[in-house]
Amino acid sequence: MTAAACALLAVGACATVPDPARHRTAGTQAAVPAGPQARAQAPARTGAQAASGYERWPAVPVAGSTAEAAAPVRLRVPAIKLSTKVIPLRLDTEGRLVAPKSFDRVGWNEAGPEPGERGVAVVAGHVDSTTGPAVFHRLRDLRRGDRVHVDRADGSTVTFVVGRVTRYPKSRVPDKEVYHGGRGAELRLITCGGTFDRARRSYRDNVIVFAR
Repeated sequence: MTAAACALLAVGACATVPDPARHRTAGTQAAVPAGPQARAQAPARTGAQAASGYERWPAVPVAGSTAEAAAPVRLRVPAIKLSTKVIPLRLDTEGRLVAPKSFDRVGWNEAGPEPGERGVAVVAGHVDSTTGPAVFHRLRDLRRGDRVHVDRADGSTVTFVVGRVTRYPKSRVPDKEVYHGGRGAELRLITCGGTFDRARRSYRDNVIVFAR
């Protein structure tokens, strides 16, 4: 994997939403343990408008190896009963990741490695929405040994095994540890977590799954 440039990307998994306590399920409640101060302030939004009001993801790789794998089309995580489409996420003019507009889809950083390609592939999704839990609301429930399957455009499937699930304050995500793995193919699943800051209407941490 090229260790070259890493760009600071927008944290699309953290929509600006109303107080989740008003529509929280058991899965959502489990995803909001304590955390440090939020990084950015944003006004409350509703419906589709919430999809553009995000905080920040930490830096991610923008280039993979020369031997590209097929693009991902579906993510399946049996342990949390998740099966959803994968859409490509582009970078904006400032090098930030444009978040998924849909709360029931995950997005893959198409500027980086494809899942199964040498390097660290990044897949991100929302934890919450204006109406309830979103696609990655149970991400923090994953445990070591759980399987993550990525179906690809060429009909193949690559399977990753979860090594750990970690929550970091958004201001202190260790980019090298998260985005620069070993010599093989690795996967990171990212969403938001931590305490929901009612004043700022945002979550305070990132939940990151490490898999290979």
